[in-house]
Amino acid sequence: MNPSQTVGPAPVRMDTGSDFARLSRKIQDAGLMARRPGYYALRIAAVTALYAGGWTVFVLIGDSWWTLLAAGFLAFVFGQVALLAHDLAHRQVFRLRKASEVSGRVAGNLGIGMGYGWWQDKHTRHHANPNHEDLDPDLDPDIFVWTQDQAREAKGLPRLLGRSQAFLFFPLLTLEGFNLHVSGVRSLLDRSLKHRVWEAALLAAHFAAYLGALFLVLPPGKAVVFLLVHQCLFGVYLGSIFAPNHKGMPILRGADRPDFLRRQVLTSRNVRGGRFTDILLGGLNYQIEHHLFPSMPSPHLRRAQVIVRAYCQELGVSYLETSLITSYRQSLASLHAAGAPLRRPRTA
Repeated sequence: MNPSQTVGPAPVRMDTGSDFARLSRKIQDAGLMARRPGYYALRIAAVTALYAGGWTVFVLIGDSWWTLLAAGFLAFVFGQVALLAHDLAHRQVFRLRKASEVSGRVAGNLGIGMGYGWWQDKHTRHHANPNHEDLDPDLDPDIFVWTQDQAREAKGLPRLLGRSQAFLFFPLLTLEGFNLHVSGVRSLLDRSLKHRVWEAALLAAHFAAYLGALFLVLPPGKAVVFLLVHQCLFGVYLGSIFAPNHKGMPILRGADRPDFLRRQVLTSRNVRGGRFTDILLGGLNYQIEHHLFPSMPSPHLRRAQVIVRAYCQELGVSYLETSLITSYRQSLASLHAAGAPLRRPRTA
């Protein structure tokens, strides 16, 4: 070796490592994992203003059936708060875990009556094994059956609903808001839940303020109707956000666990659309990119899509993107197919 030559670290080759590692380097080099404090400051301020504005309009309208318009508007706002809590849970907003958890609990528990700790645990397990029949909690056959094997073994409510579940899916989403509240309250019985006392206090404060506002401003009958309209529309909005992401995509079973990149891409579906779709679905229309890089700030997902889609084409990995309507059609078709065994007459 020539003594005048300097010895330094070998240059990193872009063709080394796993398929995901190479993609990750491309994303990092593009600066897409950098946080966006200005964007999130504006988004938090906007959602907070909409939240306060919705309740202000509710109070100003007062004892009138026109308050149901406020109920519809607040259903949308509650969905936006849920999407913000989702980004906080993935640490897209703050670098520090404590800031993320505190803000997430304020948004989730106090803002919309959602058990943040329960939901975060469930959602983390979903991200690790999306659409895996045995490992993804979103595929538990508690109401719907997601595969024909689940249909054959179904009992109780899933067996009763399974044969017609594709037709019942959207009507039953009206109960999703109530389910979110009930699941959050039930999670408080789990002693392993972190910050259980704090979560309980925030949930109690939400329900006290929510029900107090309804029954102070409105007579009992109108208050109940407002609650039903608001919570039912909130449930439909939430379900409409999350249904296109994985429903109707390949379902994994048993030891069928591809590498990380394929596990995330092949089980996820993107939804085409512009800025309005980005706002309506909170960036989850870029579900593939979100699952590959959960902590990526949502405003970067659109730019990441260009890189990820080209990379998947280079690898020959199927990358699905559809319209919103097509995503619902595929999801419902999958539900209908899963329930097929329950529509067949029993043999003697």
